[in-house]
Formats: sequence, structure tokens, C-alpha cells
Amino acid sequence: MITSARNQLTGTVSAIKTGAVNDEIDITLPSGHALIATVTHSSVQYLNLHQGGEAIAFIKAPWVILTAADSGLRFSARNQFNGTIKSIVTGAINSEVVVEIDPTLTLVSVITNESVTGLGLKPGDAITALIKASGIVLATRG
Repeated sequence: MITSARNQLTGTVSAIKTGAVNDEIDITLPSGHALIATVTHSSVQYLNLHQGGEAIAFIKAPWVILTAADSGLRFSARNQFNGTIKSIVTGAINSEVVVEIDPTLTLVSVITNESVTGLGLKPGDAITALIKASGIVLATRG
């Protein structure tokens, strides 16, 4: 599947928590990591999401927030992945930062060059990738 979303993660729906408007979808990735997405109840029905079914999560790189692994802060983002910076590609305004969570899972983030400098980021650094549950778009195969 070709899309502009740099992060495309396929997994198995492990739980669905139904709400009046939004539902919380727990997805287990092949790496064993959990990913939580929040989508409308009507989207769950339209996509035919169900426990044990496949779901594809699309996460645009600008939606992946990076923070120092040892920041000492707590975050409200439901998805928090600790990893290591694998590479940084610097552009005119933004940088692409590839974070290796484990050998089978990487996430790509696009942040400003100013943020890279301010955080002092370099390959090999420990980093935490944050993804809001509402910042995940889900798809299923038709």
C-alpha cells in the first residue's frame, strides 16, 4: 500500500473499548508492542474492526513527538515507545529522525532542525517517541 504516511504498522486488534462517540482500539504489533488508537464508533463499524482482526495504523511522521528518554516528565500521550536514534537527515527546515524501538520496529519522526539542535539529538541517543491515540488513522483490507 502506497501512502504519504511514513509509519505504517500492521497488527492484530486485541481489544476494543466502546464509547458513546469514540472507541479505543488496542492493537498488538508483531514486535509485541501495544498501539492504542482512538477512532469514532462509526469508523469501527465501517472498518469492521473486531478482536482478532487485522488493522493497519497510519501515523504521519510529524505526528510522532520526540523527547529525551530521561526527561523525568509524564506525558498524556497513550503511545510511548522507548528507543534509540538510528539516523537523522537534516533538511532546510525540518529533520527526519528514525527511531529504532527494537530490531523489528522503527518509527520516523519529522521535527524542526531547531528541535534537533535544542534537544542535542544524535544517532545512538536514547529517545522516547510519543504518539497521541487520536493521531492514528486506521485501515482494514476490503
